[in-house]
This record gives sequence, structure tokens and C-alpha cells, in this order.
Amino acid sequence: MINILFAATEERWADYEAPLKRALADAGLAANLRQDFPPEDVDYIVYAPNSAVQDFTPYTRCKAVLNIWAGVESIVGNTTLNIPLARMVDPGMTQGMIEWVLGHVMRYHLGMDRNILVQDGTWEPHVPPLAAERRVTVLGMGALGSACARAIAQVGFDVTGWSRSPKTVEGVSCLHGDDGLAEALERAYILVLLLPKTAATENLLNTERLAQMPKGAMIINPGRGPLIDDDALLAALNSDHIAHATLDVFRIEPLPADHPYWAHPNVTVTPHIASETRVSTASQVIVENVRRGETGEPLLHLVDRSSGY
Repeated sequence: MINILFAATEERWADYEAPLKRALADAGLAANLRQDFPPEDVDYIVYAPNSAVQDFTPYTRCKAVLNIWAGVESIVGNTTLNIPLARMVDPGMTQGMIEWVLGHVMRYHLGMDRNILVQDGTWEPHVPPLAAERRVTVLGMGALGSACARAIAQVGFDVTGWSRSPKTVEGVSCLHGDDGLAEALERAYILVLLLPKTAATENLLNTERLAQMPKGAMIINPGRGPLIDDDALLAALNSDHIAHATLDVFRIEPLPADHPYWAHPNVTVTPHIASETRVSTASQVIVENVRRGETGEPLLHLVDRSSGY
């Protein structure tokens, strides 16, 4: 019998208990799934970084920690965690992110705010260019970034993707490294941020890099709030170098009511809704990794501790 500890909030347990048990049964795995076990009896931990479990030392027979969040920045540095850590790559979350990102790319491309927000009786026809004439850059070519870049390219946009290391994504011009970042930003009429939060990516979009973007460019950030230097972005917006920013993630959440983003005419704030883990599909991902662990196959979506994701 496989002992699986569910280490997350009560709310998450209510969401996950039934789907996980169904997925385990469908996979033919005999397992005990509970919120409490003696640590020395646990084989796998289904985990959220905000759980009470922070010291992994007692879990001496545990084979893997299976994160239910896509982000691992708050656990990857835990020095007591010396067993495999898998991040959540959920097809439901990926599809939700594609839909949200593509919707806001199209909103910017078509200039939809012009007509939605201004209904003052002024007749000013504005015909946007075709997608092929619009350059979009996606920073971050992981699972979410690559999927979004492909979807944007399939509509017909001229898409550039950037990552720290070389990647190949069909239909996307892929760049990497510092030189590639400068070129990717220079191409970005619309910029989508889907990088993880690491020491290397914090404040990646600072004054210098914002200045590398074309005047009038627009930004969409469903990735991580700390990717952006907030003061630098506000200055770029106030100087009209950046025309608009749609921000879904922030350093502090909920975003404080007195934060300048709320009142800025060229900022759209959305309350961290770009996408979330879908319990039904995430449960299948978790169970597949348990199955792999039991059969000796490589686990999916393992975190590289040196890179932080």
C-alpha cells in the first residue's frame, strides 16, 4: 500500500480528495491518501508551499514531493528537502493561460479599448494591421510560455520567444542569453512575461530594458509580479514610452488599494486570474508521477535546484 500525505490547506483538501482518489483508482494504484501519517511512513507528499510541512527531515522513506503549484520559488531553497521535487505542469492550467494571454494580445492588437472605453459619439474609424504585421515577444519558454507563444503564432503574429538557454518552438523565433534578450525586447510591440521568479529574473524588466522596447509598446504580465521593477514601469508609462500594461500578478497580493497601478489610466489590473491549476487534470498529473515512482520510471516535471525551476 502506498502512503500519500496531502500537505496543503483544508480548502485544497476539500478540492483534491475525491479527484485524487478517483485518479489513483483509475491508475490501479492501491494507496492511502490522508492528511496525517507518521512522517516515517510517507511515500509521497502532495504539497503546497503554504502548508504546515516545512521540515522534510523526518520523511525518511519519501520518494518525491509533488507540488500542486506551478511556482516553486518558496520551496526550492528549503535545505531540508533532499528528495526529488516535481512542479505542477497541468494541461488545464496551460489551456487557461493560453486563452487569457491570447485574449489580451488580441485586445491590444485590435485596439479594443478604443471602442469599449470611449463611447462619446466621435466617429473615428481605426483599422488594425493584420497579425502578421504585429510583433509579439514572449519572455519565458517553459511549458506555459511555449504553449502561449505557439498559440499566438498560430493566429498569424510574428512571435519571438526568449529563454535563458536555447529552445526550439515551432513557429516561433527563439532567442536566448543577454544578447538575445535585448533583441527580443527591441521586437516587442506586445510583450508577454511568463518567466519564473528567480534571483536572475527579479526586476528583469527594469529601466534599461524597458527603454529597449519600442515606443508605444504594451506589456502583459501573468507570470510573476517581481519580474517588473514597478517604479521603472510607472516612469515608462508616465513618459508614454510604454503605452499600456495589463498586470495580473504583483509583489503583494491582493494589490493594496492605494497602489499607483489602480489609478493609472494606462494600467489594467486583474486579480491573479490568468489561470489556475484545474483540480481534475492536476490530479491526473500527480497520480502519473506516483505511478512512475512506483515503477522506476523518470518523474515528470522535476525541478532543477540550480536554476530554481
